[in-house]
Amino acid sequence: MTTEEIKFPLYAKVTIFLIGLFALTAILFIAKSIIIPIVFATIIAIMLNPVVDFLVRIKINRVVAIAIVMMLTFIVLFAFVSLVISQISRFSDSWPILVEKFTGIINQNISDAASYFDKDPQKIHEWITKVQGEIINTSTTAIGQTLVIVGSGLVVLFLLPVYIFLILFYQPILLEFIHRLFSTDYHSKVNEIVNQVKKVIQQYLFGLLIEAILVAILDTAALLILGIEYALLLGIFGALLNMIPYIGGLVAVAMPMMVALVTKTPVYAIYVMAAYYFIQLIDNNYIVPYIVASKVKINALFSIIVVLAGNALWGVPGMFLSIPLLAIVKLICDHIEPLKPLGFLLGDTMPPILKIKLILKKAKSISI
Repeated sequence: MTTEEIKFPLYAKVTIFLIGLFALTAILFIAKSIIIPIVFATIIAIMLNPVVDFLVRIKINRVVAIAIVMMLTFIVLFAFVSLVISQISRFSDSWPILVEKFTGIINQNISDAASYFDKDPQKIHEWITKVQGEIINTSTTAIGQTLVIVGSGLVVLFLLPVYIFLILFYQPILLEFIHRLFSTDYHSKVNEIVNQVKKVIQQYLFGLLIEAILVAILDTAALLILGIEYALLLGIFGALLNMIPYIGGLVAVAMPMMVALVTKTPVYAIYVMAAYYFIQLIDNNYIVPYIVASKVKINALFSIIVVLAGNALWGVPGMFLSIPLLAIVKLICDHIEPLKPLGFLLGDTMPPILKIKLILKKAKSISI
């Protein structure tokens, strides 16, 4: 009895693919509270693994090596978080005054605009008051949800070190499991993919860290030169938002512009926007191409799409995880023959101009 390869028609393949994609998306969304900390822990563990391996090579027990690396890592993180919290505390003390001044500026602008367009400013103020009341009511109902989210976040925060420790400790078992999923004929290819994935994550995140430090220094220096208050906090805030590709940089400039508008004059808000625009030019043309983008070759179109999709699926954590996960997908596609066209589509390697003209010429002849 001979077995023949079953061939499905195109519509059946497309249907199966769409059903599988829908099922995967549903699973990722439903189980996000479990998946997100595991993904973060895996990425952090891959980042810390070279240091652990170095300590193991110099005859330090693996458990002790992992404990040392994690302790040093969390000391650095604790110092950074303490700095940010102290700056936020200073900022929060002045926040009511800033809001009051900002509201006064808005009210004055409304009155000027109403008189210019010959409208009754009282009606505009009444509408704004009504909207503010609705926002306050909505915010009040959202406090309970926020407390639940913060509580679950604290649970994840305590679980994350446990996940990282266990992933680092059971790394040999995890790697052996990946090997056993495939036959021995594919072990060399699996080794290559796993090593490449580890290298890409390590290099990309290391480059992203350097970029964040440089952008934080540039943002803080620009705000200090302009004499804007809370320069350090706003600089760190801008650098963290800048880690979200293409979108975070636009959001990061809003807060320092508001602070400049309230504490200085409207001209200083324009100065802040110009300074941040100049920093973005430096980041996009010098820092990213040589430090970050050289590690992950993803084109801008799919970078933006995957960041928005990550936000829709997992919220803010999804925006931060989207590019590293897409880089892993591209890397796997580049090493599997049937998926190489998808890997090429995700990349930023432009085909030769003559080849593009030939493709367009063929498409035109087919359409005719």
